[in-house]
Amino acid sequence: MRSHRPVRSENPMSASRTLVVAALAAAATLLPQMAGAQDSLKLAVGQRGNWASSVAEVGQRAGIFKKHGLTLDLLYTQGSGETQQAVIAESVDVGIAAGTMGAMSAFAKGAPVRIIAAETTGASDLYWYVKADSPIKTIKDFDGKTVAYSTNGSSTHMVVMAFIKQFGLKVKAVGTGGPIPTLTQLMSGQIDVGWAAPPDGLDQLDRGEIRYIANGNDAEIFKGQTVRVNITNARTLATRGDAIKRFALAYRETARALYADDATLQIYADWLGISTAKAKRTRDDFYPWEALNPDTITGLEGIAADAINLKYLTAPLTKPQLDELVKLPAP
Repeated sequence: MRSHRPVRSENPMSASRTLVVAALAAAATLLPQMAGAQDSLKLAVGQRGNWASSVAEVGQRAGIFKKHGLTLDLLYTQGSGETQQAVIAESVDVGIAAGTMGAMSAFAKGAPVRIIAAETTGASDLYWYVKADSPIKTIKDFDGKTVAYSTNGSSTHMVVMAFIKQFGLKVKAVGTGGPIPTLTQLMSGQIDVGWAAPPDGLDQLDRGEIRYIANGNDAEIFKGQTVRVNITNARTLATRGDAIKRFALAYRETARALYADDATLQIYADWLGISTAKAKRTRDDFYPWEALNPDTITGLEGIAADAINLKYLTAPLTKPQLDELVKLPAP
């Protein structure tokens, strides 16, 4: 007859150790996945291909944003009016290249806009041109003509309004969207004066199809002022502050690399399908580093005063209001 031995109960301490080992093993399995996890940010970016607004695209292609734990979903717009509206509606997390005065105007009206970086300082990159056979020779000849800008509240809109005031012009300012549709409208005779930003229009200028008239710095108030900024929504900043800070760090790193590293410049050229020489010309002839430096917003109080003159604001923003509007993440 088979004897029955009593079944010994498992040692509780042994069982605990087993559970701990299993938990550690599971954690070890998950660690590589956690380390590779990326936060996703949606961006609205004004004017695809513009040198200044290409920082996020180039940084993503170069792996810089990935290094900071970010994956970017980029949506391109026809200008900062569309970009800003997407941020206000919270359909995107960050807006690239919003007109500074437009952002101030929206903030003054109660929109939850916050500035997180400078995008472009000065306006030498924006230029206005005519067909080669046009009788227009100077800005003063814009009088009585149709003059293009991208969208309401954009830096191009700011410049055209400044031209009108500075030179006492009577023009019909027309929102034409980006440089490509603007060129089409100019060449078909729908407008008299078009706008562009390099590298757009350089080939047509070189072939003599269009003629350069002026750039944004001919509007005196914009020399040395930050004309475009990067923005986010106040709620996004409150709920995703860490991701926004990492975005700012990656953006800074990419901007600097574009001026220090030929390999990064080549990424920009390859993305647009242009020559390295054309990419270098775009950077060196139109965008000094000071224009792209994201860490310095220059002339903010002067911009606020000029925004009143150009009817973007009805009253100056106070220092507490400016402090609330501008939230540059610390380096």
